[in-house]
Amino acid sequence: MAQGVVVLFDDAADRAVRALWARLDAAGLPSRRDFPPHLTFAMASVIPPRTRDALRASLRVLHIPSLWFGSLSTFANTENVLMLAAVTDPELLAVHSAIHDVLAGAVKNPSAYYLPGSWVPHCTLLQQVSTEELVRGFGTVFPVEPLRARVSGVAVLDSATGEVDLLT
Repeated sequence: MAQGVVVLFDDAADRAVRALWARLDAAGLPSRRDFPPHLTFAMASVIPPRTRDALRASLRVLHIPSLWFGSLSTFANTENVLMLAAVTDPELLAVHSAIHDVLAGAVKNPSAYYLPGSWVPHCTLLQQVSTEELVRGFGTVFPVEPLRARVSGVAVLDSATGEVDLLT
C-alpha cells in the first residue's frame, strides 16, 4: 500500500494510453487499470496532509513541462513492467527534484525507485506479469507513436483506497 505523487495527462494523451491498454486487454493481457494514466514523481507509504499542503504551495510556482513519451520499454525485474518511457530533460528533472525537496523527511517509507538519481520517468502499461506476458505485450503494442502528454493536474494517488487527491 502506497501513496504516489503523480502527473495526470490531458484528454488526448489519456485516450491514447487507454487505447494501448485496450489493445493489451484484447490480447488477454492484464493492463494497468487501477488509476488513470499517469507518470509518478514519488512514492511513499504515507504522504501526510501537511506535506500535501506544502506540495500544493510549491507546485503553484513550478512549471511542469509537457511530457514526451518517446519509446516503448521494459523494467525486467521482480515486477516485470511494460512502459512508455518519458524523455528526460533538465526541466523535468528540476520539477522532480523540487517535489522531492518538499517530501524529504516529511513522508514515511519513500520508495528508492523514485528518488533523484534512481528515477526512470514512465507511464506503466503492464505490471507484475510473467516474462512471457511481457514479451507478448511488447509485441501487441509495438510500434507505438511518440506521445505528447500535457499535464492536466498533479495528484496524490492512494493504491489502497483508490483515492485521488488533486494538488493542482
